[in-house]
Amino acid sequence: MPAKSISTQADGKTFEQLRQECLQKKKLFEDPDFPACDSSLYYSQSVPINFEWKRPGELCENPEFIVGGADRTDICQGALGDCWLLAAIASLTLHKETLTRVVPNDQGFDRSYAGIFHFQFWQHNRWLDVVVDDRLPAVRNRLVLLHSASNNEFWSALLEKAYAKLNGSYESLKGGSTLEAMEDFTGGVGETYETKSAPTDLFNIMKKAYDRGSMMGCSIDITSSAESEAQTASGLVKGHAYSITGLEEVNYRGKKVKLIRIRNPWGQVEWNGAWSDESREWNVIDSSEKKRILQNSMDDGEFWMEFEDFKANYDKIEICNLTPDSLTDDTKRKWEVNMFEGNWIRGSTAGGCRNFIDTFWTNPQFKLTLLHADDNNDKCSVVIALMQKNRRALRKEGLDLQTIGFALYEAPADEDHLGKDFFRYNGSKARSKTYINVREISERFTLPPGNYLLVPTTFQPHDEADFIIRIFSEKAAGTMEMGNTVDADLPDPPMPSLPEEETDEEKGLRRMFEKIAGSDQAISARELQQVLNGVLSRRREIKFDGLSLNTCHSIINLMDVDNSGQLEFQEFKVFWEKMKKWIMLFISYDTDRSGKMSSYELRIALKAAGMHLNTKLLQLLGLRFADENYDIDFDDYLTCIVRLENMFSDALEFKTGQVNMNILQFLLLSMNV
Repeated sequence: MPAKSISTQADGKTFEQLRQECLQKKKLFEDPDFPACDSSLYYSQSVPINFEWKRPGELCENPEFIVGGADRTDICQGALGDCWLLAAIASLTLHKETLTRVVPNDQGFDRSYAGIFHFQFWQHNRWLDVVVDDRLPAVRNRLVLLHSASNNEFWSALLEKAYAKLNGSYESLKGGSTLEAMEDFTGGVGETYETKSAPTDLFNIMKKAYDRGSMMGCSIDITSSAESEAQTASGLVKGHAYSITGLEEVNYRGKKVKLIRIRNPWGQVEWNGAWSDESREWNVIDSSEKKRILQNSMDDGEFWMEFEDFKANYDKIEICNLTPDSLTDDTKRKWEVNMFEGNWIRGSTAGGCRNFIDTFWTNPQFKLTLLHADDNNDKCSVVIALMQKNRRALRKEGLDLQTIGFALYEAPADEDHLGKDFFRYNGSKARSKTYINVREISERFTLPPGNYLLVPTTFQPHDEADFIIRIFSEKAAGTMEMGNTVDADLPDPPMPSLPEEETDEEKGLRRMFEKIAGSDQAISARELQQVLNGVLSRRREIKFDGLSLNTCHSIINLMDVDNSGQLEFQEFKVFWEKMKKWIMLFISYDTDRSGKMSSYELRIALKAAGMHLNTKLLQLLGLRFADENYDIDFDDYLTCIVRLENMFSDALEFKTGQVNMNILQFLLLSMNV
């Protein structure tokens, strides 16, 4: 049963609700979320052409949604550089069940026409229902972006508009990977092969993928922007996304020849070498075989070529497994799938790659337990896919794709979150081939059973993004996010000592305290501020501009046992013992002796103080207390640690000693952290 799709309209209304409203009012739908204006077309420049927004009924007589069934000849590229999307749509038309999901057939230009259409796309493990009105950009009454070869057919143009809306604008669709759109049409998992370094059984892998309904694309690399869309002497186009639409083996002069069928979304421009449309090779093979293979071929940009020629001319193959099934095993199996969502937040979890060892360990960590080897094998097959979220839609805000990758390590059995020393002394067991600025990077691994630690990262530290990780394993695997512990092991306060047993330090503290406290022998928050500022200002190893009054109120809340709103000397003395420990921790984690502590060190500093926070809470603290250089000064450090002790004291359930996570998060947020 397909997952139910979610309406994306700002007002929450569904396609059917909106259509019925329009029919009742006898008005054609005008989408307020994606208006017919220049900003829906371009965000980085003024619109280069004088577009007019026209409904299909204004462009032709008797418009139709689909004419004679949706097929790959319905997709003709226009003025937008989104051939990657067109190649994916062409592949989509070969898979009718998938096509019906993306392009629902409950719409058209019949009696229920109301100027509204809808399409469904997969985004980050959810199916979204995207509605659009049917006003399309045109020049001189002709569509200038994606269109059908039939003047009165509009499903492909409306699909492009819905996908543009999903990503923020038409311009956001410039440049991309066919695999990206394939995944958005299917929710499948993608794999990429380089033809020059592919496995020896690449044809069998692709044939099996094709027979199982997988969507496939291919392209030729470019070495400079000048080569983009350049046509070779053999009729192929560089830097251009093609779709793979068939694979066959034929008998030719007494031997088996492997053939592959490819479609150019532009149409017309085709391969002119061996096995091209009019080549002599077709005259040599058996006529019935020729008829079977060529029966659906036409002069529309689709062509056959020998597989060896294909590998010699094309550089990259992209496969989107719809089920997703294993491509390298003869037995069809369904993958076991696990998924996590996460964030790289500067100052806490945006640690960068292994080159940056001081922060690498702070990245989100995930544990993968492979218990069972594949059938007929002593290893475990696993595909790991790391996807950054919403980056195409964020382009208009100047946020393009981050450069991402991941590494796998053998993991100790019981650790909750591994620190810097682990990564300093242990190498990775597997990793993504490269760091690259794509939406999703995926790799297939064959690993012995065991525990593994997965660390997804951006290349540079401090680069922020949201991500999802999908882990596909042939057999069921255990997965969990690391760093989830939230608890505290706080020492009991020391018993008050009698005046005659006080040390010299304590006697000095008492004299200072009595001088400021006055006759009531207690100090207020403002008096505490005066005391601490006087003492701490003499510590040269601390970057210190004075404690805030809020911090001093937090200290009194923590230490005020009798709820008087002030500190008596014994309460102040207990606090001072805590303070000395916190100062030593701060100095020890100020690794560059700048007088400030890196916010990335906060996890281990708090752990040393007896407090364990999970990744989400550490991200909150990093956002609240870190400065623009990802540092925390002593005042903010003290504020943080005092408030946390306060919160842990309130949130501990005394019977179990475990922290009530919901209470702690609420207290953090309510205290402006």
